[in-house]
Amino acid sequence: MASSVGAPQSSSGDSTPLVAADLSISAADKASVRILVVDDERTLRESCKSVLEVDGYRVETCGRGNEALDLVRRGTFDVALVDLYMTEVSGMELLEAALAARPETIVIVMTGNPSVASNVEALRAGAWDYLPKPFSAMHLQILVGRATHTILVGRESSAGRGAQGEDEGGGDDKSNVIGVSPVFRKAIDLARRVAVTDASVFITGESGTGKEMVAQYIHRHSRRSSRPMVAVNCAALPEGLLESEMFGHVKGAFTGAVKDKPGLLEAANGGTLFLDELIDMPKSIQAKLLRVIQDGVVRRVGSSATNAVVNVRFIAAANRDPEQATKDGLLREDLYYRLRVVPVHLPSLRDRQQDIVLLANHFLQLFWRRHRDAYAPVPRLTEAGAQALCAHAWQGNVRELQNTVEHAVVLLEPGQEIRPEDIPFIGAKQGAELDEGAAPVTGEGVLEESYHAARERVIASFERRYLTWLVNHVGGNMSKAARVAGVDRTTLYRLMERHGLQRETITVLPE
Repeated sequence: MASSVGAPQSSSGDSTPLVAADLSISAADKASVRILVVDDERTLRESCKSVLEVDGYRVETCGRGNEALDLVRRGTFDVALVDLYMTEVSGMELLEAALAARPETIVIVMTGNPSVASNVEALRAGAWDYLPKPFSAMHLQILVGRATHTILVGRESSAGRGAQGEDEGGGDDKSNVIGVSPVFRKAIDLARRVAVTDASVFITGESGTGKEMVAQYIHRHSRRSSRPMVAVNCAALPEGLLESEMFGHVKGAFTGAVKDKPGLLEAANGGTLFLDELIDMPKSIQAKLLRVIQDGVVRRVGSSATNAVVNVRFIAAANRDPEQATKDGLLREDLYYRLRVVPVHLPSLRDRQQDIVLLANHFLQLFWRRHRDAYAPVPRLTEAGAQALCAHAWQGNVRELQNTVEHAVVLLEPGQEIRPEDIPFIGAKQGAELDEGAAPVTGEGVLEESYHAARERVIASFERRYLTWLVNHVGGNMSKAARVAGVDRTTLYRLMERHGLQRETITVLPE
């Protein structure tokens, strides 16, 4: 095992030179980081020490569990590389002791018997990452470099926290994050605190709650804000195209690959990669992504060599329960726990009653300036209009509210008072269609039609309403719509054609 830690090479064993990630770590910064290596194999821990000291770090080693326990309890180390399986004291005990003494300590567990269960257990307990044996010197250097970058960001976070405040409207500086409700402010406060670190974040919440907006907020308030934030919708692309977009490809990798092309991971180097709808990412790509998260090494599609080393901060999002997705086999458990170092859950708009009018007025100002005369008086909500907004169900959350206000702005006159009848509720329109579809067949106002005619009319009304809701729900993504409906795309298009619906004519609610 220890012999694998030697001359720098890629973790895959090829000797192709790597394009180093720009971590911008000075010699002085490296010298300020104290590292402890704990392993009962003397050759391995001394090899690790040699490699890291050449890089400029201060390194101490320990081969006995009880002695290591005393050392980590002192809380004087920034990084601890700990063997998971030791004779006297287990690596899990050392992990817990290190974090209890100094929560900001970065603990990396090393294991010669890697398994998904043990890795997930360590990550759940607070391990920053794990290092499967045998590992190369390059893998060790990359991982410790990423850890050091995180430490340096953390040291600068105090000033960053003090500089960030809130305006009177419940919004945050440099962002469109608006809201005063306690449940929302709790989520945003967590996002603010994690933003100044390099920790991976997993954002959950219903469709339309603003997951990408919060991801942008985290990026803007991070040390990486001067570098790009790259977003990829994992549900929007077929598997082959998604793999090429994520990892890049080399010339000749497939038909149409006429030249080398870097992927989104390389484009996000030094910045943030936002993985939207992660649960919809194919399992084969999840495995490849996990490799990049582990060692930062990117291999393009069609390449037999390592093409680049990247330093990326990951933010993932899902509108479904990711824990249930792991149980259902849709999401790799080890990938999930690597990406949910800090979980942030966004509440639905129904749980943010205090924010509905605040958001509506914000959108009213925004869209009036965008679509109408910025110098003309802005329409204003009446009390009855505000009450109507608060009484609405908002199944589409903030996205639906935004779309509703924009629709209203196009039709309103300057300075007009907005009453309930001036608000084009999508839900109300759908409710009217439901009432029409469920018209009575007896009593006053009887519809003189046969059973079969009434049945066909009700079914047609249901299909039209369902298809409209479905396309809105998935943001116009027809592949995802077919999966949600449990039909193939051909059937879905046939149904839409039957009712005269097209994706472009359905009002797709904006993200």
